[in-house]
This record gives sequence, C-alpha cells and structure tokens, in this order.
Amino acid sequence: MFAEYTKEFKQNLKLATPVMLGYLGHVFVGLMDNVFVGKLDPINLAAVSLANSAIFFIMSFGIGFSYAITPLVSESVGAGKKYRLKKVLFNGLFLNTVLGIIMVLLSFGVPKILYLAHQPPEVIALAIPYLRIVGISLLFVMMFQALKQFSDGLSLTTYPMIATIIANVLNIILSYGMVFGKLGFPAMGIYGAAYGTLIARFVSVIALWFFLKYKPKTGVYMRDLGFHLLSKPIIKKILYLGIPSGFQGVFEMGIFSATVWIAGTLGAVSQASNQIAQQMASMTFMVFIGFGVAATIRVGNQKGRKDFKEMKRIATSVFLQVFLFELLFTFILIAFRHQLPWIYLSNNYTDPQKLAEARAVYDLSVKLLIVAGIFQISDGFQVVLQGALRGLQDVIYPFFITLFAYWVVGFPLSLYLSKTQGTIGIWYGLLTGLSTAAFLLFLRFRYLSKKLIHT
Repeated sequence: MFAEYTKEFKQNLKLATPVMLGYLGHVFVGLMDNVFVGKLDPINLAAVSLANSAIFFIMSFGIGFSYAITPLVSESVGAGKKYRLKKVLFNGLFLNTVLGIIMVLLSFGVPKILYLAHQPPEVIALAIPYLRIVGISLLFVMMFQALKQFSDGLSLTTYPMIATIIANVLNIILSYGMVFGKLGFPAMGIYGAAYGTLIARFVSVIALWFFLKYKPKTGVYMRDLGFHLLSKPIIKKILYLGIPSGFQGVFEMGIFSATVWIAGTLGAVSQASNQIAQQMASMTFMVFIGFGVAATIRVGNQKGRKDFKEMKRIATSVFLQVFLFELLFTFILIAFRHQLPWIYLSNNYTDPQKLAEARAVYDLSVKLLIVAGIFQISDGFQVVLQGALRGLQDVIYPFFITLFAYWVVGFPLSLYLSKTQGTIGIWYGLLTGLSTAAFLLFLRFRYLSKKLIHT
C-alpha cells in the first residue's frame, strides 16, 4: 500500500536535502552567534534575540515574497516553456532588489518601536546598534533569494546550498574573530557577530551568481540580463503570488518574533530561554522547509503537465516522509531537553549573578523544549502543505488560513497564557496556532486535489 509513496522518497530527498542543508546552515550560523554571544552573558544573548526577532519579522515577508519565483519556474519547465525562464529570472531579481531596499529602510525605523514595546532597557541599548548593522544585509538576502528560488525551480537545489555553505563558514570565522578579538580582529562583542553576518550575506550573492553564470545548465539564462526583459505580465504574476506568500511568511515567522517580544516583557531570563527553545525548533523547521520546497517543485511540475492524479500521489509521498521526520525530531527535543540548553550557556561564570541567571534560563528552557517537541507534528505539516499549495499557485486561501491560525487563534492565546502561566503559556499558544494552520491547510489541499482530478 505504501510502496507507491515510498518509492518517491529518494527523489523528494534529492530535492529537499540541499535546501535543508542551506537553511540549516543559516540557522547553524545563528546558533553559533548565539553560542558566542551567550558566553558573554545572558543580557547580550537577549539583545541579539530581540534584534534578530525584529529583523526576521521584516525578512519573513521578503523571503515569502521570493517563493513566488519557484512555482513559475517549475511550471514553465513542466509545460516545456523554457523560453520564459530568463524573463522570470530577471523580473524576479528586479522585484526582489527593490523590495530589499525597502526592507533596509524599514529596519532603520525599528529602534523606535523597541522603546514602545516595553523591553528591558539594558537589552535595547545593546540591540539597536546590532540591528542597524544587520539591517543593511537584508538587501543581499533578497538578491540571494531571487537567484536561489530560480535555481530551486529548475530542480538545481545544490548550487544555492554550496553558496550558502561558503558564506556560512565565512560568517562563523568572522563572528568568532570579531566577538572575542581572535584571529587578528578587534574584540567587538555582539557587534562583531553583526558585521560577520553582513559580510557573509554579501558573499553569498556573489558565490551563487558565479555558480549560476558559469554552470552549463544555467549559464544561458544569466547572459544578457537587462531591463529589456522587464515583462508586465510576469511582474503581475510574481506580485499576485508573492504578496500573499510574503504575508504568509509574516504571519508565521511574525508570531515567533512576537513571542520574543512577549517573553521580553517577562524579563531577560524569559527572553533568553525563549530564544534557546526557538533556536532548537528552528533547526527542525529548516528540514521541513526543504520538503516544502520539494513539494512546490514537484507539484508545480505536475501542474505544468496537467497530471493531477500523479500530483496528488507525489504530494502525499512528501507528507508521509515529513511525518517520519516529525516523529524523530519530537523524540530528540524531548529526550535531550536537559542537555540541549547547555549548548548556549556556561556553568562557569565567575559572577554569581550571571551564574544564577544562567541556571534560571536552563530550568525554563527544559520546560519549553517539551512543548517545542510536541508541536513538531503540526509545524512540519503546515510548512509542507503551504509548499504544495504554492506549487498549485494557490496563495489567497492560505493567506487567510495563516492569518486566522496565527493571529486570531495563536497570538491572542500566547498573550493571554503568558499572563497566567508565564513563558510556557506563550508556547501553548504557538502549538495551538500551528495545529490550526496545519488542519485548515490540509482541508484546502484535499479540496483542490479532488476538484482538479475530477475537472
């Protein structure tokens, strides 16, 4: 019975693995930054958490917007319309660059909001300069995403992975050197981590551009790019798919950023513990994103071929494969919840106050990791279902589903429970929001599948 689905696992994994490794690389760099900064003290860790939550809130729209490029590419490949690909590439790159500039400008206005959000003053003082440095890198993030989503749509997911690995290795080296004053760099504390991120994101764009331009499969699309390729129909299509997808990213990633702010109102210990649990959960989330991209590509290909029975079978194979990973991650987060927090913390602070703060962060993190483990099931399914629906170029209904699930159900519940149950109440709200999204997205995909098959 399962053979018709499990036989697709190899192809799913082939597409998903480079994407997973690329995104996991980003998270690993964030983890290492937090490890470096966490060794300074919990206040510095809370400052990085606060600044990055604001950056991710802005970046989530941009990354979601860029997802519009992949289904257009995969559909064109499936339908045999390769002549259209160069226009999709240039128009996507053009729109992403414009949006990247807007995002940089928005990031410069965030410090004013931080003061209105009742965050700890000592945390805000450290967070603002860090935020301004990393904010500039949003332009490079968007340029990279345009190239990445184009490459993903061609089922060439390895090139972005290699470019990401190069940038991430550089990021870790620079951050280590500039945080602690090693490798000939001055000691800059958390701002060294910010400069490392900025430089690495610029390098990622250069590296991926180089790969795409000089590889035979993609070089033809990289030549003679210019404004003569601007296409009103393609721009309209990218905007139609990208704007709702961008807001889906805001709704989903935004609620996690918002919970950082809620945790901040409960104090630096709560904020640091919340950051540790979120960082662990984000590692597994990047694996789910990999499968979500695989679902987008494979569903988009079958849409181009108009073979909807095959589309449903392949999508189901991705859902089943993700479920197995969800079970594994649930086990890991719960079974190793006592060991994982010490990745970020030190038990050797000489200052008694810092030592007490670290132990308080540890105790709370252990509790949060239990909830993070439980919601792996819902988190994985909602990501992959969004990917499959994106492959069908269905973005409006998922827009309203994610808005409802995260901001009508999840966020208010997190806010309410934070006042009655503390930080763990925030995570109960997250779990409820994710579960609601997964269920409603499943109903939407099932409805569309049946409708397309019987049309």
